[in-house]
Amino acid sequence: MKVKQFLQRYSAGERAFAKINLQEAELVKVNLSKVNLTAADLRQARLGRTNLSAACLRKADLSESILWGTDLTKADLKRALLREADLSGAILTKANLKQANLTKAILKGANLSNAKLSEALMWEVDLRPTADYRTNLSHANLSHADLSYANLSMAILYQANLEGAKLCRANLSAGMGLTTDLTKANLQGADLSYANLSGAILSKANLKDADLTGTNLDDADLTEAIMPDGSIL
Repeated sequence: MKVKQFLQRYSAGERAFAKINLQEAELVKVNLSKVNLTAADLRQARLGRTNLSAACLRKADLSESILWGTDLTKADLKRALLREADLSGAILTKANLKQANLTKAILKGANLSNAKLSEALMWEVDLRPTADYRTNLSHANLSHADLSYANLSMAILYQANLEGAKLCRANLSAGMGLTTDLTKANLQGADLSYANLSGAILSKANLKDADLTGTNLDDADLTEAIMPDGSIL
C-alpha cells in the first residue's frame, strides 16, 4: 500500500492496518493516534514528530527507523523490533515495550517514565542526554531487561525497577556535572559486573544479591542503600 492511500484510509476512519508494508515511508508530523500497525513493516521509515499515541505496534519491525520526538505515549510495542532505531527525544510515557528488541537503539533525551521494558533486549542502547533533555526512566519497569554495554550516563532512573536486569559493562557514570539518578531503584539480583557507576546516586537503592564484580562505584552515593549481602550503609 502506498503512503498516500494509507493516509487517506486513516483519515476516513480506518484504523486496522496489521502487517502493512510501509518500509522507508515518509510519515513525518502525521497524526496516527490509535492506529493498529501490528506486525507492520516500518523498517527505515521516517516518523519524526508523528503522533502514535495509544497505537498498537506489537511485533512491528521498526529497525533503523527515525522517530525523533515521536509521541508514543501508551503505545503498545510489545515484541517490536527497534534495532538501531533513532528515538531521540521520543515520548514513550507508559508505553509497553515488554520483550522489545532495542539493540543499538538511540534513546537520547527520550521520556520513558512509567514505561514497561521488562525482558527487553537493550544491548548497546544509547540513553545519554541531549543538549536539552535527560533521558527519563523514572518508575520504568526494566526487570530482567538486558542492558549489557548500554550507555545510561546521566539518565534518570528514580524508583526504576531493574530487578534481575543485566547491566554488564553498562555505563551509568556521571558527566557534564550531571549524575545518573538511581535513587530508590530496585536492583535486586541485577548483574552490574564491570559496570561504571562512578558518581551515580544510589541512595536507598536495593542492591541485594546484585553482582558487583569489578563494578566502579567511585564517588557513588550509597546512602542507606541495601548492599548485596543485605547490609544497609
